[in-house]
Amino acid sequence: MKTKNFFFLLHLLILFQCVRSQKTNDSGHWETISSETAPIARHECSFVAVDNNFYLLGGRGIKPVSIYNTETNSWTEGKAPPIEIHHFQAVSYHGNIYVFGAMSGKYPYEKPLKNILIYKPQENVWEIGAEIPEHRRRGSAGVVVHNDEAYMISGIVDGHNSTHVAWVDSYDFETMEWKELADAPRPRDHFHAVLNDGEIYVAGGRNSSYATKQTFDLTIPEVDVYTIATNSWRTLPAKNNLPTMRAGTSAIFLGDDLIVIGGESMAQKEAHDTIEAYNVPSKTWRNLENLNRGRHGSQAIIYKNKIYIAAGSGNRGGKPELDDMEVFQIIEK
Repeated sequence: MKTKNFFFLLHLLILFQCVRSQKTNDSGHWETISSETAPIARHECSFVAVDNNFYLLGGRGIKPVSIYNTETNSWTEGKAPPIEIHHFQAVSYHGNIYVFGAMSGKYPYEKPLKNILIYKPQENVWEIGAEIPEHRRRGSAGVVVHNDEAYMISGIVDGHNSTHVAWVDSYDFETMEWKELADAPRPRDHFHAVLNDGEIYVAGGRNSSYATKQTFDLTIPEVDVYTIATNSWRTLPAKNNLPTMRAGTSAIFLGDDLIVIGGESMAQKEAHDTIEAYNVPSKTWRNLENLNRGRHGSQAIIYKNKIYIAAGSGNRGGKPELDDMEVFQIIEK
């Protein structure tokens, strides 16, 4: 009888390990990239690829652009923006980098920018772009580009204080016209939006509420999806909520996976090193290998089927600001 029980328990243990291995894809590895130069330490910044270069922009204070050359594995400095910009998800369009929905100023009452800012890498210059409608200005919004339009989703109007919004707006790069679209199912800030096959996924983030002394507390579990063609939203079933609630996350799509990276929360002092991937066809979450260094307030890049992330903050809040970069490649089995 004891022998049978032993083999039964052994069978359960093996089965558990098999199931666990199916949920966890650690067949890749995060590597911290070594180079003779380093980017300027910063957080609440953006990170964007244009051709073979990566551009690290913004962050608290007025800081020059840090430019990474993938061919020489070296960092150089570009021009500083004309104004402090932080809490934004930058996007590229036709070789230029656009800053929508950024903030400027000090915590907790930062102000949203009045205009789009444009960085032109080829000329190393900043330009002031179209005005953002006054009644739709906010920071810490998610932004993606689809065809010739940018989509700005949610955000917060008054820095970190209280007025988080569910607004969705599109901006036509050709006509420079704005359009108000269907509100998201819920407001959120401190997150990144991601485009996949004509749909925009929003996961992570929070409702920053300094007014109620809950700046970091009100994290959001639901994953909302916007279909561009129908101007409509849906929310994934509760079983598909983000497993680890956190804000200040980065997010990308790699293949069929929505990948949510890092973040901050009241659950721990250290920034999260957690990487969670939602597979769209199977409708399941799994864990990827953790970051070497937990971080929040940065942005992830996909380049040649690898994930890159740089800078950010190593703890909840603003310190320490990081000046390194990590890379991860998923190895298909």
